[in-house]
Amino acid sequence: MTTVSPNASPSAASATDFSQLPLTPATLDNLKQLGYLSMTPIQAACLPQALLGKDLIAQAKTGSGKTAAFALTLLANLNPRRFAVQTLVLCPTRELADQVTTEIRRLARAEDNIKVVTLCGGVPLRGQLATLEHGAHIVVGTPGRIMDHLERQSLQLDALNTLVLDEADRMLDMGFFDDIVKVARQCPKERQTLLFSATYPEGIAKLSAQFMREPLTIKVEAQHSGGQIEQRWYEVKDAERLHAVSQLLLHFRPASTLAFCNTKAQCRDLVAVLQAQGFSALALFGELEQRERDQVLVRFANKSCSVLVATDVAARGLDIASLAAVINVDVTPDAEVHVHRIGRTGRAGESGLALNLASLNEMGYVGKIEQMQGRESDWHPLSELSVASQEPLVPPMATLHIQGGRKEKIRPGDVLGALTADLGYTREQVGKINVNDWSTYVAVDRTIAEQVASRLNDGRIKGKSVKVRVLND
Repeated sequence: MTTVSPNASPSAASATDFSQLPLTPATLDNLKQLGYLSMTPIQAACLPQALLGKDLIAQAKTGSGKTAAFALTLLANLNPRRFAVQTLVLCPTRELADQVTTEIRRLARAEDNIKVVTLCGGVPLRGQLATLEHGAHIVVGTPGRIMDHLERQSLQLDALNTLVLDEADRMLDMGFFDDIVKVARQCPKERQTLLFSATYPEGIAKLSAQFMREPLTIKVEAQHSGGQIEQRWYEVKDAERLHAVSQLLLHFRPASTLAFCNTKAQCRDLVAVLQAQGFSALALFGELEQRERDQVLVRFANKSCSVLVATDVAARGLDIASLAAVINVDVTPDAEVHVHRIGRTGRAGESGLALNLASLNEMGYVGKIEQMQGRESDWHPLSELSVASQEPLVPPMATLHIQGGRKEKIRPGDVLGALTADLGYTREQVGKINVNDWSTYVAVDRTIAEQVASRLNDGRIKGKSVKVRVLND
């Protein structure tokens, strides 16, 4: 096993420069434009081997830059002139698949006309079938929907040269082992297989034995630097656990918080408590319809919601920039999962805050976490928490839902133009704009949301009348 330390020494700086890799000048220029100044540890460990065509099993924490590690490899393997599916990326969730697709498209800008298609459940099959009829170079999707297309013979893998399994551990957790094996068997034997996983459960070795060729195993240390994330622990009784969450929020007042619960029922209960106390809180768990999931994720990412309450499976693949705090409402029995939970905050050199609630019957789990992290937990009494301000903790933005999206040829620039050039709002009053196939979501300053919705309903976007509403908790 090759183990790579996340802390590169200054003497190794040149080794982390993308120019050391056999990439085209156009790709290197694009990387600079995108702000990729040097390789992350997982990229530096994987890319030299992957670009040689080696099969890899790579273990790295969330947010380590693994998407670019495999995206640059598959793009190097791609022949743009051959209009056939040459890469398949399997992901556990639609959210992750969408993120991966976006990143591949960004990295593929150096090449002309690379077509990337996303195939996931929760969206009509009809549109996907029509898209596939026009061909694609790269397919990103979830195992279930990929299997569906293979059985319908709407997806052909004869030309495939690269298979990527992203967050393979979560796909195994979700029961996709057999589907993954079936998909792999339908791929050409002469191909490169790249497997990425945050943890290394038994099933990973079983998978690799079935269809990988002498894979190299690369492990990047999962721990975070001690000073990067401040961890605090609070002992609670089960009866006071949910109320303790609101105490933490009012004391620390984080701009955005991801709160982890071990069960869906706990998620529902916590959101109900927080909303009753005036917090902007939303839940994310497995039973939500895809449309609801999309809205929840968009609102949290664009700063229209202060607290997202989620289970581990539902939150997998979320990549929220500048997440101020993580609250572990329940302690996870798996110490590695704890590390990955708190690793959502304190990214890109920013400081992060991890707040943990634990009852007496969870102290065994806490001990496992201490053992893994190599340090004792920093305990604080709930009594030291005070209300920092009487002002309610509300998000700065609100989200408008516009009926109409890519299928109506709406682009983010069209929405921004309608708000700024047509209606006279400033760019500072407009936040993130997300355009889906049938819907568009735009974040605007909370104080003007109702006014903007009313004026847009009376106005036009791209010359067409639109229906607009404010999304509320």
